[in-house]
Amino acid sequence: MSPVRVRCQSHLMARTARASKGGICYHVINRGNARATVFHNSSDYESFIKLLAKACERIPMRILCYCLMPNHFHLVIWPYNDGDMSRWMQWLLTSHVRRHHRLRGSSGRVWQGRFKAFPIQQDLHLLTVMRYVERNPVRANLVDSAIDWRWSSISPTSNYTRRAILSPAPIAIPSNWLEWVDRAITSAELDALRRCGRRQAPYGSRSWSEATAKSLGLLK
Repeated sequence: MSPVRVRCQSHLMARTARASKGGICYHVINRGNARATVFHNSSDYESFIKLLAKACERIPMRILCYCLMPNHFHLVIWPYNDGDMSRWMQWLLTSHVRRHHRLRGSSGRVWQGRFKAFPIQQDLHLLTVMRYVERNPVRANLVDSAIDWRWSSISPTSNYTRRAILSPAPIAIPSNWLEWVDRAITSAELDALRRCGRRQAPYGSRSWSEATAKSLGLLK
């Protein structure tokens, strides 16, 4: 499968990426405050995954893939209804912070702030984002292959809770998915994804990005 050739529409900037619409896929990310480690051990990772499941019970949410890293996380989600992403993320992060402080007897900010998110076109662009998410531990030199990172949706060691929270993507996943994930992401793809992440701008073709920006009320 050839890489997606796209550039983030950098002139589009979100008023608020949290005013989401249902039926659109989003890449969601948040980092520890001052990039501090958030997930210190296997219990921390597992507890966050369980919170993902509980969040889906409270507000139904389609999780297409995820990756938990020591000081941040990535999610690709597909909300059903307008505003679901904001409510779902608020419950998830609030619940996680309470657990974090209870276990460590700490207080203050755990995450760097409110989460960031950008919408994704449901074609090869979506596969590129999912690949980027599951490839994160390889890029960080934590593992040689994405399949070896336990705290990702691609991991074969996923228990029932991890498998249960995942939903089918709106497009077909290639049969050689792991091989594709393990291949290096092009610098053009990486640059585009980073720009979209910083600006919370749509990731897709120019026409789709502009139409989506208009639909979501993004500013130029």
